[in-house]
Amino acid sequence: MQNNLNLYYIFYEVAKAKNISGAAKELYISQPAISKAISKLEDNLNTTLFSRNSRGVSLTTEGEMLFEQIKYAFQAIKNGEEKIRIAGELGVGHLSIGVSTTLCKHLLLPYLKQFTSNYPHIKVSISCQSSLETIHSLENGNIDIGVIGYPSSKTGLCYLPLMQIHDTFVSSDRYLNNFSKMHEVSKKSLIENATFMMLDKENITRKYVDNALNSSGIELRNLIEVTNLDLLIDFAKTDLGLCAVIKEFVSDELKDGTLKEVKLINKTTGRDVGLAYNSTKLKENPSIELFINNCQKDIPSK
Repeated sequence: MQNNLNLYYIFYEVAKAKNISGAAKELYISQPAISKAISKLEDNLNTTLFSRNSRGVSLTTEGEMLFEQIKYAFQAIKNGEEKIRIAGELGVGHLSIGVSTTLCKHLLLPYLKQFTSNYPHIKVSISCQSSLETIHSLENGNIDIGVIGYPSSKTGLCYLPLMQIHDTFVSSDRYLNNFSKMHEVSKKSLIENATFMMLDKENITRKYVDNALNSSGIELRNLIEVTNLDLLIDFAKTDLGLCAVIKEFVSDELKDGTLKEVKLINKTTGRDVGLAYNSTKLKENPSIELFINNCQKDIPSK
């Protein structure tokens, strides 16, 4: 760039004001200084940028060409300064969240959408991992917030419940109809003969389901294990068997009849899922508190 940026800025302000006196007030410099700067820029570019008239100045064809190019540059600079100002005032800039794929899809996304809309300048990074890995990451200070079920053991973490979930079994009507052609559709017959699909044994949700089954004296025989809850839901929809899922995450399918609840467990105890965080990090990163407060506003009343 052959010319000082200041010369282009003076040109930019004169072009906006359409007179030298108005630009002088905006820039807090004298009119002669502005005229001298414009003349220098015109000499350097070997062209005429303004036409003088009784009302002030107007851009020439060459001046219009230059103005159209540089106005976006100065607008971009202004936008960048504004973003820095906002970030500086809020003292925030980055938030790291650990969450399982299932909870990310079915719980976190709506809250995250609202948060990024309210605070677009905050960079958010998501680590999709198991709940156990999320707890370890929180304890080690590697993430700011974890979306997990309420910890069953003392972890020293603060916790904000967002919703309560319940475990249940679901199936398609077609699978049950096909099953009825060979077996009686009863609880005892289903337990002995049906195909069951569940999350793998290391999954926390699976542990809750196993405990509920054990408490009811139920031992499943034909069992398929998968690592993803959404895959289980898809299996159930394609008539492959009875799947252990979280009831709240298939509410639409239960409502429209795509899936049917099969009550094998006499009583399922609800458990909380929500936000876990380390209170010592609140002062280090104010965006943690911003996210928590944003979520609290949207928690449905009980």
